[in-house]
Formats: sequence, structure tokens, C-alpha cells
Amino acid sequence: MVDNSEASSSKDMIKEQERLLPIANVGRIMKQILPQNAKISKEAKETMQECASEFIAFVTGEASEKCRKERRKTVNGDDVCWALGTLGFDEYAGSLKRYLDRYREIEGDRGQNRVNNNSEENNLEENNNSLLYRNNRVERERDDFVV
Repeated sequence: MVDNSEASSSKDMIKEQERLLPIANVGRIMKQILPQNAKISKEAKETMQECASEFIAFVTGEASEKCRKERRKTVNGDDVCWALGTLGFDEYAGSLKRYLDRYREIEGDRGQNRVNNNSEENNLEENNNSLLYRNNRVERERDDFVV
């Protein structure tokens, strides 16, 4: 039989793991910065995992509070940039804002390409349907003629 303290402890552990970034991802990011032959201890990964997760929660909380005051439900990239600046991370806010602008520009281009591709696909589909209709009509006329 499991006592309540063990059940409570396992629930707390699950909540803690949900709050943290996946440690494999944190380790992968850390490895990208280090020389290839460098090793990273489990303790270092766990420390960075905790710090990065806490930083994200801190910034997100500030952005969320701004949205709540403005009676909005969705935190967007601009809110995160604003929160970074408000919390004193001005250099990060500027860099993230530039990245966000470039991302939106690229996504806008992709969206425009999708619209163009969809209209081209629609035109091709309409042409194919028109050809199929004509072929069917010609076949029916030919059948009528043969009878």
C-alpha cells in the first residue's frame, strides 16, 4: 500500500517535470556552444534546465500580466519583447524584436506564395474539370451518333 506522502511526492515530481524544459533539449543547446570534445555534467544540465525554465516563466508571467490588464487572452511575440524590455533585458528585447520582424516577413512571404500557389492550383483544377466535361460530352455525342 502506498502512503499519502509517497503519492503526493510523485505528483509533485510530475508537476516539477512539466514546469521544466526537456533536459535533452537543454543539453543539445548547450552542446552547440561548446567545443565538440567538451562534456557536460548532469548537474550542469539540470542547473541550466532550472534557470532557463525559470527565466521563461518570469518573462511569460510579465507578458501575461500585460495581456490581462489589456483584457486579452493571447500572449504574442510583441508582448514577450515588451516584457523583456520592462524587466531590464533591453538587449534581448531588441534582438528578439528584430528576429520577430524577420520571422513575420518570411511567414508573410510564405503565406503570399501559398495564396499564389492555391490560385494556380485552382486554375489548373478548373481547366482539368473543363477538359473532363468536354471529353465526357464528346463521348456521349459519339455514343449517340453510333446508336
